Formats: sequence, structure tokens, C-alpha cells
Amino acid sequence: MTQYWYHLTAFLVAAAVVLWATPRVKKFGLKRGLVDKPGGRKIHKRPMVRLGGVAIFMGTIAALLVVWWAGGFGIQTPQKEYELWGVVIGGLFFFLIGLADDILTLPALTRLVAQLTVAAMVWYAGVQIDFLTIPGMGLISLQDWISLPITVIWLVGMANAINMIDGLDGLAAGVSGIAAAVMLVVTLFMGQPAAALIAAALAGACFGFLRYNFNPAQIFMGDGGAYFMGFTLAGVGVIGLVKSVTTVAVLLPYLILAVPILDIFTVVIDRLRRGKSPFAADKRHLHHRLLQAGLSQRLAVLFIYSLTLWAGTLALAVSNMPSGWGYAIAATVLLSFTGWQVWKTAKQS
Repeated sequence: MTQYWYHLTAFLVAAAVVLWATPRVKKFGLKRGLVDKPGGRKIHKRPMVRLGGVAIFMGTIAALLVVWWAGGFGIQTPQKEYELWGVVIGGLFFFLIGLADDILTLPALTRLVAQLTVAAMVWYAGVQIDFLTIPGMGLISLQDWISLPITVIWLVGMANAINMIDGLDGLAAGVSGIAAAVMLVVTLFMGQPAAALIAAALAGACFGFLRYNFNPAQIFMGDGGAYFMGFTLAGVGVIGLVKSVTTVAVLLPYLILAVPILDIFTVVIDRLRRGKSPFAADKRHLHHRLLQAGLSQRLAVLFIYSLTLWAGTLALAVSNMPSGWGYAIAATVLLSFTGWQVWKTAKQS
């Protein structure tokens, strides 16, 4: 029971640091003119500081340092240490790639090459997808030549998936916070307390940031925050769940992150079908379609929150966690209610 205090500490420290740092980051961004201007496919009406990811990163790392200093990570095997450092340092580099884009506006190809390089290095450090579940074949062990591209696609894909859903106030932070909280619970249940500490810190940072990012937002997280959150979620999923030699555990991170996964998958397929670049910006994401249906930003965001929570509670249920199906039923009721609100609003529009 004592170890759970470390996870609570990580959550609270991360949230507190983000609550303290975000106004200061905003002040710095306004002073330096580092703002996201309205126009094009953007829906905000005034310039917004886009450096909120700095606060999210600071909160997460500060929490992990505090817990590490307090002995919360315990004694790890060398392999486990490599995996943990791989997620933390990989998150740092993904954050820096996004921060450079927020400040300098990097070409898409430059960002992608940098992300692929970092993800490959993280794979080499031990953050590797070693197993896949294939219908009709069960659990399949992967050789390095196939593990490398699958792991890299997963890490880079999730970083960009979270970045792509960052189109409404509070959407990416809330979805990531819910996913991180569910991953915290599942990794603890699966006996992976070290990976759960990273999830706890990230969840605290995300929910702390919502104080300033929920509609009407006072600051945006920028690519730095989105890349960091997406990569960290993907990394925790690998070292905390996918490495477990069970069919259910291998499936859990994909279920927990089903909403951003399906969003980026359907958008990219649609772009390719229309002969467009998969990196071409458009308004075909789920949150854009909800706005086009007449929903307010808040209702659209709350509906996607409920979808994310529902998918997460399904992960709790299929992992055979006690009361897991009860949580899934409660989330289904919540999703039904928000879905009814969406239907009623769209019908009136």
C-alpha cells in the first residue's frame, strides 16, 4: 500500500508545478511574441501563447525527480532502467522537437525525420513492442526486424495523433489526462509500478494544465506539449503493458488510446483516398465534424472525453480488474447521456 503514496505524490507534484508554471510561461510567451495567431482552420479569435507544453513537461519531470529522490522507483533491473530512461529521455527529445516547431516553425519532413530518429534510438534502449495479438493466431513474438518499424510507428504515430486532436480548448490535455489516469490504474493492476509512476506524473500534469486550457483557454500547449504527451503515453503503454506475455495486456494500450488512434487513422486514410498528403491540414477530424454539426466547443470536448473514458473503462473490464465491468457500465451510461446531448444539439442546428 505504501508504494501507492508515491503515485499519488507524483500526480500531485506534477499538477502543482503545472499550476505554478503555466501563468509564468504565458507571461514569457506574451513578452516574446510567441503566440499562435488566428486564421485559416484555427478557431480561436485572438493570439494565444503556444508554449504551455513547457509547463506540462516541467511538471512531469519535476514529479518524477521528486519520486526518484524519495526512492519511489525502488531497485530496478538494468533492462528495466534502460526502458524507463528510454521513455523519459525520449519524451524530452520529442518535447524539444515540438518546442523547436513552436518557436521556429519547422518543415513537416524535418519534424518527421527527427521523430523517427529518436523513436529508433528509444527502441534500441529497450522500449520495444515484442508481441502482437493477431486474430486466429493469438500472441505472436516479433523479431527485431519487424519490432523496430512497428515500435517506431507506434511511438511516432501516437505523438502525432495527440498533436492532431489538439484543435479545441482542453481537448488534447483532457484526452491525454484520462488516458494517463487509466494507464496508471491498469499498469498498477498488471504489476508495473515504475511505469505507473510516469503515467501518474503525466496525468497530474495534464489535469493541472486544464485549469488554464479548458474553454475558454488562456494558453495552448503547442506541439511541444502534444508530442511529449503522445510519446509518453505510447512509451508507458509499451514498457508497462505490451511487454507482458499475455494476449489481453498486449491489447490494452491500443484500447485505452482508441479515440486518438481511430481519429488519426480515419483522417489519414481519407486524405490518401482523396489524393492528398497525409500531412495536409484539413477539417475532417472528429472534433471538426462535431463543430460542423452545431455543437459548442465545450460539448464537443466533453463528448470526446466521455468516449475516451468509455474506451479506458473497457480496458479495465477486459483486464479482469475487480469492478472493471461496473466502471465500464457507468462510463457507458455517461457516454449515452453525452451522446444524447450531441444528437439533440445537432438536430436543432
